[in-house]
Amino acid sequence: MNQEKTCEDLWIASVLDAWRLLEREDVPATLEGMAALRIQGCRINNDDPIRFSIQWDALEQFQERAKIYGATDIKRDLRQCSFIFNLNHYTIEVIGYLGTVVRTDPDRMLISLGKDTIAVKSIGSFMRSLDANDPVRSHIKEHLRTLQESDASQNEQAWNDEAYRAWINRFGTPEQAAEKIKRDPEGKLGALYPYLDDSRGQNVINLLGSHAGKALALALLGAKVTVVDISAENAEYAKNVAAALDLPLTYIISDVLQLPLDQHKEKYDIVFMELGILHYFIDLEPLADLVFALLKPGGRFVIQEFHPISTKLVTTRGKRQVVFGNYFDQSLRTRDVAYSKHLNSADEKLEKKETQKVYLREWTLGEIITAFAQSGLIVQSLEESPNMKISDIGLPKLFTLVCSKASQK
Repeated sequence: MNQEKTCEDLWIASVLDAWRLLEREDVPATLEGMAALRIQGCRINNDDPIRFSIQWDALEQFQERAKIYGATDIKRDLRQCSFIFNLNHYTIEVIGYLGTVVRTDPDRMLISLGKDTIAVKSIGSFMRSLDANDPVRSHIKEHLRTLQESDASQNEQAWNDEAYRAWINRFGTPEQAAEKIKRDPEGKLGALYPYLDDSRGQNVINLLGSHAGKALALALLGAKVTVVDISAENAEYAKNVAAALDLPLTYIISDVLQLPLDQHKEKYDIVFMELGILHYFIDLEPLADLVFALLKPGGRFVIQEFHPISTKLVTTRGKRQVVFGNYFDQSLRTRDVAYSKHLNSADEKLEKKETQKVYLREWTLGEIITAFAQSGLIVQSLEESPNMKISDIGLPKLFTLVCSKASQK
């Protein structure tokens, strides 16, 4: 075992020892500062102490317990109080913020470390609080970029495993799917149509366009359509449907964040995305910047997505609406790939292996709007659509965000 790994293992063990000490005393706590970033895999070289924020009115009692580890006297000012002690040759700082409740902090996130579960300050909280030019923020951005690339690789593998068969089960053969689109292209666009009804003759790009059903409906209505998606199986199905419709379709098989901007910058009148796509992004800023770059001056961005209230917070069990989650949860989760619900046990290979997993980050409405607004896009409207099920009455199902790019002066 090399020296660097030994030091890292000892550092992690010290974090866990301090956490267990807090747990034994039943003190609510959160790992924060550079230690919180490091424990989440974002390594930043510094000599900062391992810092825990704890419930402020428990600080005095815990300081008494920590005296066996050399706890210092409590330092106080108008808004916080703190002390330090030593553990395994590491400095542990304990701080209490007056008038706050640790457990209700929306940026407090639980992560697993071996058999332990520890509360940490989320990476998102650092992204919001640090200046754009702060080197720590730049380091975090690079870490998120690496995670996104790894996530994209997993998603690519998942979406190239049985997707074509799933779309046949869902929509029929490409010829059958084409007939349905041809019969009612406006109906195929559904709730998206009012936002794209003026697309005739315009260059439109559909990011994460999947089987291209919406894009091909737009093409039938006269738009010049490009689709970008990571799945070759999605592309094959989409191209076969396009051929059955006798329509041209430009389909780019790519991670959208790897789209070559030199070929696509300011090329499109409309960028659109729809339903079940934002959760594939660990960081929304690169996506928002891409949308801004793709749009011509005066162009429009339309995204229709499942409402975070319905995906993160409330569900229906029987005839009762129940809160099932934390709206502010910033965790990265795994789920079955979306098309898996269209597969069945009779499909080839399915009985021989488990359905592929994809990695998701669910966003709040505020996070979504902020990301696109900060890219330079101008928010034009946000419309929320209700769930049409009687048991879900009063709950939002979808939202549609429309943004524009300023025209050149």
